[in-house]
Amino acid sequence: MIRQRTLKSIVSATGVGLHGGRKVSLVLRPAAVDSGIVFHRVDLEPMVDLPVDPYAVCDTTMCSGLQKDGCKVGTVEHLMSALAGLGIDNLHVDIDAPEIPILDGSAGPFVFLLQSVGIEEQPAAKKFLRVKKRVEYREGDKWVALAPYDGFRLQFSIVFNHPAIESTSTLATVDLAEQSYVRDVARARTFGFMQDVEYMRGKGLALGGSLENAIVMDEYRVLNTEGLRYPDEFVRHKVLDAVGDLYLCGHPLLASYSAHKAGHALNNQLLRTLLADAEAWELVSFDETAAAPAAVSRQFALSALAFGG
Repeated sequence: MIRQRTLKSIVSATGVGLHGGRKVSLVLRPAAVDSGIVFHRVDLEPMVDLPVDPYAVCDTTMCSGLQKDGCKVGTVEHLMSALAGLGIDNLHVDIDAPEIPILDGSAGPFVFLLQSVGIEEQPAAKKFLRVKKRVEYREGDKWVALAPYDGFRLQFSIVFNHPAIESTSTLATVDLAEQSYVRDVARARTFGFMQDVEYMRGKGLALGGSLENAIVMDEYRVLNTEGLRYPDEFVRHKVLDAVGDLYLCGHPLLASYSAHKAGHALNNQLLRTLLADAEAWELVSFDETAAAPAAVSRQFALSALAFGG
């Protein structure tokens, strides 16, 4: 059986919110079978629970957030990406602010937190969302698509008129049955441009952004003295974001995802387009590991290795 997973124990971290710039405390707690990923705004009275749900997604301009009854949890995509990459199905996420801390701008610190306490396999089969036919969503020259695939593969291409980005590869393909999420995706950081900072801050965004939690560029070059973590870190971060955005459907995907010039908003619209077509998807489980597609078995064996399993 490919089993559901949660954490073995509680783990916590503190950091700064990327957009609000305020200190944030984060606590990750194990959850029961079939609980899913649930965010809790513990700073509110009464506490507000926000389960992951593509129809609750808001604030997709600069991040992916969840909203319920006027209450928000923003910038969830990097944590959701780490949870997807490591196969965590059930988790309580306690947060005392309107957004998840940005930490270093990648999913790497969240992976470290999860690894530090370890995985607990649970006595129930993991539920996959299998894409049965191609669906796509377009806005002008930007597009995203999902197609049938016995595994989870992502391909992303970007276009930015900037010499630092154009000097790198702007196309990335990651198949999580063949490549390690932890090694090949998790450490890719978000990025931005100095000339956009004043505009964003005027709109109350990026108040917590710095060279410590993003790749920052002037008109010509990367300003971070350490340079890039991957030769194609810019487009690889877009893959990282897509993994997190797509996991807001509440289940790991069996699909091939492709995108061009896309972002959080298009990823969410793609999920809504998929779910609106009952013939385009189904939920499946594998009570016997041998019955699972080989790519699925390899993917979750790789993610188990991240915990020393």
